[in-house]
Amino acid sequence: MKTLIIIVLSVTLLTFSCEKKGASPKQNKGETSAKQDKGGKDKGIGPIKEVKLGPIDKSLASKGKKVFEMKCSACHKLDERVVGPPLRGVTKRRTPEFVMNMILNPKEMVEKNATAHALYAKYYTQMSFQDVTQKETRSILEYFRESDSK
Repeated sequence: MKTLIIIVLSVTLLTFSCEKKGASPKQNKGETSAKQDKGGKDKGIGPIKEVKLGPIDKSLASKGKKVFEMKCSACHKLDERVVGPPLRGVTKRRTPEFVMNMILNPKEMVEKNATAHALYAKYYTQMSFQDVTQKETRSILEYFRESDSK
């Protein structure tokens, strides 16, 4: 009987602990601050602090398209919802840093960034890390930029 009570208490404590970790970013005040630039644009949470953009690099965009097709296209398309949201126009809605941090750091972004958490709430799926490098992620961003410029 004592063992049963201990098990029930342990499961209850674990449940409450997990619920707190998965709570909305607005509820966890210490974890909600998305890194923002001076203009108030959401840069997300992760290793990318600043991206300097120039003219679209077609060669880099071509590499990004290949990486996207290999690693991302099972869940994302440009013009339709699959598992995740359609990505056409993402560079017009989000900062380059946000896009790259979402690709490189999806779990922490959903846990601590209000915008990413809202996307999770809408699409009901946690984006998984696809083992991409920062260089590959930058090429994906360039592919999105090229797609959004058309």
